[in-house]
Amino acid sequence: MSTSHSRRDFLTSTAAATATFAAAPFFVRASTLSGSVGGKSGLEPIVVGAGAHRYEVLHDWGALPKTIAYGNCHGVCEDSQGRVYIKHTVHASSDSKDAMVVFDADGKFVKSWGAEYGLAGGAHGLHINKEGSQEYLYLCDQAKGIVYKTDLDGKLVYKLGCPMESGLYENPGEYHATNVATAPNGDLYVADGYGKSWIHRYNAKGEYQNSFGGPGNQRGQLSCPHGLWMDTRSGTPRLAVADRANHRIQYFSLDGRHTGFVTNEMKLPCHFHQRGDDLLVPDLEARVTILDKDNKPLAVLCDGGGQGLREQPREKFIPGKFITPHSAIWDHEGNIFVVEWVEVGRVTKMRKV
Repeated sequence: MSTSHSRRDFLTSTAAATATFAAAPFFVRASTLSGSVGGKSGLEPIVVGAGAHRYEVLHDWGALPKTIAYGNCHGVCEDSQGRVYIKHTVHASSDSKDAMVVFDADGKFVKSWGAEYGLAGGAHGLHINKEGSQEYLYLCDQAKGIVYKTDLDGKLVYKLGCPMESGLYENPGEYHATNVATAPNGDLYVADGYGKSWIHRYNAKGEYQNSFGGPGNQRGQLSCPHGLWMDTRSGTPRLAVADRANHRIQYFSLDGRHTGFVTNEMKLPCHFHQRGDDLLVPDLEARVTILDKDNKPLAVLCDGGGQGLREQPREKFIPGKFITPHSAIWDHEGNIFVVEWVEVGRVTKMRKV
């Protein structure tokens, strides 16, 4: 995450978002814990949610080797073998400069890589896509303004820099790619979330096609388009954009035409993940929201309101409460993984119960 940009977002958007959201009757506001946090032992399970959206909260999932220390955790995905990939900026105390860490489904360390790309300072968006029989990763380095396409072992397929052919940039330093999405036809969409708030479309070969969005708060305009997702729940693919500084999700057709907004329960939406008819929305304002097929809230999980803790040591974190969720996914079993923008990094598994 761009430190200056994101902190400015917090100061302005937190003030705008201080009004309390009343609990609507049709969804679960699951910030109240079923398990005890302050009990005598402090070891009781922390369970949040209700009904079909009930989870045990397991903070600090995954056993890192001593050579790796998390920096801010920015991206998470799961491959077809159930391995979980965590992308982080690498803490200054870390011996290894690998920004990608891979675990098996049980949280056992498998491997790490990424030092060869110098991702440590700018590691940001992470996207996985199956293309034919192969799976590929798309990695955003927002500091360098580069998107890398690699295989699952980190072998480079291609990289994309600033789209100067768009005519929207005077120099590459104005461009800071934050996340990507892939369309069914192979097209790639890249969000310039920390730069000029444009979205750029490429074909499957990585050839530039067009751009849309641009800075502003009107229909079709964006302010920090932080995350992208190809939403297929309606049967017609649409590009969902986490229009973060505008406190909304915005939808576009695949050629870049505005088609709608979602504002209910959106504070600082960061990214998305889809499972069946539900959409998972990690929000930098200390919560993860689940939306139904009509984008009505089903649950708000671990709402902590605790972004002031993001630079604090781990022992200051409140169990069962989020601080700054930056990315989240469902795994193949319906568990949720959440990674947070905190200086010492945090990965939380929310085990479905």
